[in-house]
Formats: sequence, C-alpha cells, structure tokens
Amino acid sequence: MNASPFDPPEGSLRNSVGRGAVATASAQALKVATQILSVIVLSRLLSPQDFGIVAMCAPVLAFIALFQDFGLTQATVQKSAVTHDDVNYLFWINIAVSVGLACLMMGAAPLVAALYGEQRVGPLIAAMAVPIVAYGLGAQHLALLNRRMDFGRLAIIEIASAVAGFCTAVAWATIDRSYWALYAGTLMSAILPTVCYWASSRWVPGLPRKSEGAGALLNFGAGITGFNFANFFARNLDNILIGRYWGNAELGLYDRAYKLLLFPLSQVTNPLSKVMVPALSRLAAEPDRYRSAYLRVMPLMLVVALPGVAAAIAIADMLIPFVLGEQWRQSSDIFRALGFAGLLQPLNNPAGWLFISQGRSGEFMRWGIVTAVTSALAFVIGLPHGALGVAVLYAASEYARTPFLWLYVCRKGPLRVADVVRAAMPFVLGSHAAVAGVWLVRPFLADHMVLAILTAGILSYAITLAVVLLFPFGRGTMRDAVGLLPKRTIKPTRDRA
Repeated sequence: MNASPFDPPEGSLRNSVGRGAVATASAQALKVATQILSVIVLSRLLSPQDFGIVAMCAPVLAFIALFQDFGLTQATVQKSAVTHDDVNYLFWINIAVSVGLACLMMGAAPLVAALYGEQRVGPLIAAMAVPIVAYGLGAQHLALLNRRMDFGRLAIIEIASAVAGFCTAVAWATIDRSYWALYAGTLMSAILPTVCYWASSRWVPGLPRKSEGAGALLNFGAGITGFNFANFFARNLDNILIGRYWGNAELGLYDRAYKLLLFPLSQVTNPLSKVMVPALSRLAAEPDRYRSAYLRVMPLMLVVALPGVAAAIAIADMLIPFVLGEQWRQSSDIFRALGFAGLLQPLNNPAGWLFISQGRSGEFMRWGIVTAVTSALAFVIGLPHGALGVAVLYAASEYARTPFLWLYVCRKGPLRVADVVRAAMPFVLGSHAAVAGVWLVRPFLADHMVLAILTAGILSYAITLAVVLLFPFGRGTMRDAVGLLPKRTIKPTRDRA
C-alpha cells in the first residue's frame, strides 16, 4: 500500500520516469503540431490587426504569470510528505492569489488601453482575468497528479486541452471573425484542463484552514517566484535595450535568431523537467539513487540536443535564409553567437531540477538574481555594437557563469562537481569539436540546400559521438541509450507433436 494517497505507488519510480518521459514528449510534439496548425488556420480566418490586439496583452499576461502560481505547485510536488491540510491550505492560497491578480488585471485594463491608444485592448485584458482564476482553481490538483507521477493522464489532458482550444477558436472565428475568437480558444484551454484535473486527482478541498507546515511551503514558493521574476528580467531586458537604442529592425533580427534557437531546445528540456523534478524529489532521501538518476538522464539529453546546435552554428549562414527567408540573412551571425550559449544551456538549465527537488528554492532565487545581473551587464557592454554585440556578450556570460553555477549547486546535496564534469565533459567537448569539424567541410557540402543541412547534421552527430566514445562515462551513456531502444522479441518455435 502507498505510504500516502498523495504519493506514487511504491516501486513504480523507474517505470514511471521512462513512461512519463515518452508520454510527456509525445504530448509536447502533438501540442506543437496543434499550435502550428492553429497559426495556419486562424491566420486565414482573422486579420493581422486581430492578432496585434492579442499581442498587446502578451506582456501584461507574461508578467502576471510570474506571480500566479507563487511556486506552490512545486512546493506540493517537492515536499517529502504532504497531508490533506497542507494541500488544502495551498489550494486556498492559490485561489486568493488568482482572484487578487484577476482584480488587478481588471483594474489595470483601462490604463493598458490608454498606453497603447487602443480601446479594444481594455475589455480583452479584463476578460483575461477569467482564465487566471480557472488556473488557480486547478493548480493544486495538477500538482497532485505530478506528485503521483501520473504522466500518462497528464499527457492526455494536455493534448485534449490544446485540441479543444484550437477547435473553439476556429468555430468562433467562423461565426465572429474577431480577436475574441483567440480569447475563446484561450479560455477553453484554461477551463477544460482544470475540470480534468479535478476529475483525475481524486482530491476534494475542504474549508480554508491553516496547516502547521504552511510557513515552510510558502517560503519555498516565494523562492521559486523570486527566481521566475529574476529570470523574466534577464529574458526581456535584451529586447528592451535593443529596441530602445537600435530600433525595431535590429530587434526583429535578434528576436528571430533567439526564437529559432530557443524553441528547439525548449522542446527537449521542458518535457523532461516535468518528469525529473517529481522523480528526483521522491529520491531526495536516497543519495545514491538520486545521483544515479540524474547522471543517467542529463547526458542523454546532451547527446540529443548538442550536436544539432553545433551543426546549426556551423552552417548558420545557410540555415537562416533557408528556414526564415533571404530577408533574414543578417540575423545569421546573431544566431551563431547565441548558438554558443545554446551549447551550454542544456547542461545548465537542469540545475533547476536539483535546486527544486532538494528544497533549495532560496538558493535557486539567489542564483536567478546572479544570472539576471550578469546578463544585464553583458547586454549593456555589448549594446554599443548592436544586436550582434549583445548576442556575443550574452554567450560569453553563459560560459563565465557555468563553473560558478555548478560549484554553487554541488556544495550541497548528493551530486559533486566531479560527477557533473565526468558526465558532461564528453558531450560538451564533442559538440564544440563538431562545430569546428562541420565548419571546415562547409565548402564541400552539396549545392542542394536540404541535402547540405542533413549532411551537416549527420556529420555533427558523428563527430560528437566519436569524441564521446573516447571517455569511459561516454561509452556507458551510449550503452544506456542503446538499451532504451525497443527490442524485438523473437519467440522460439515449438515442434508440433
């Protein structure tokens, strides 16, 4: 029997992680496909002005989202043992925060409309209060499903919500071709999962009542929120500075290069984060298993992500015009500079898994502040040289921060700096060697663009793996990767009597 109805079944951790990674990645792929289809279909039904009005709301919503959860879902997932009173208390805190933010949005709606000089933005901002409250209603039920590692059910809910939101927006747009169709899709994508979380979690809240462990849970959530705020600052200041001092054309080149790099990387790291944080949290009291789990997953992520980034860096001047169009060729050098930061981010971003699963949200927040300050300093130093200068200095800051990040993370907990170096070094060295190797053969690539890009990618993976196999840990990781491939079972035939 379970030690707690809020925990996954005993002995199910290893299988849950494997199945969860597959289910979450599959859901992510289907969500991306739905989003692409949504862009294509709704772009034919609605005008650019409709999308522009919704885009005006995006900065406000992104800022509000920093405080909406208040880190309390992660608190529920991470804590070694939770009670009904704990979850019930956090549920009502989530409701109070969501209602407060909703009221703030409705009050700020006229001010936002006046800022843009577009009166239609005001009612839309006010209406966005409803999805915020809907999220607050389901936040703790979602956290319980994550804590139980019920990733298959969560994947189904994510897919159903994405499809339902798309269908709702399209149906509304066929009747009323206005920006309200986009709002209708957003609303459906907020309400449906909340209903599903309630139905699936098998937990019903009671009346508001304080829990004895409430203080620790709120402190943990505050640390997560502090990191998110610092990260939001670091992720947006570069756009603000470039737009302010160099104009929208230079900002457009920087933005497209950044999005083209960040989007593929996020498709690798985001699904794994949803699986690894609950899994590592359950292993926090077992140092050897905790270390083993992290050191098995992190290198596999690196071998998937880094060779692709390396190839993209080496052939950026071919890749960018092919993917985005000839008019974006100027962003190739910006993309290449940001790509070097991309060679370290798949290693550094999972450090958050360690901070959260070990209950070190305060340290997580402090590291977020360090990242924000050093990134801001890099942006300011690079700004006189335009978007390319900002990109180059940002990549340099990523390299400068990396050793200090791992010294800070590994000063506590089961993982040691030597463990990280031993696990990551083969893949980091291999990907940098791949950049050089693909760069040298660029003149000999085929004239056909698709064939040239495929050749560069294959060569990058081959060079990376060749370097990886020089290291004992690298060879062990590749054996693990081969072991994950589906095996065909051949049943012996029996002679019939």
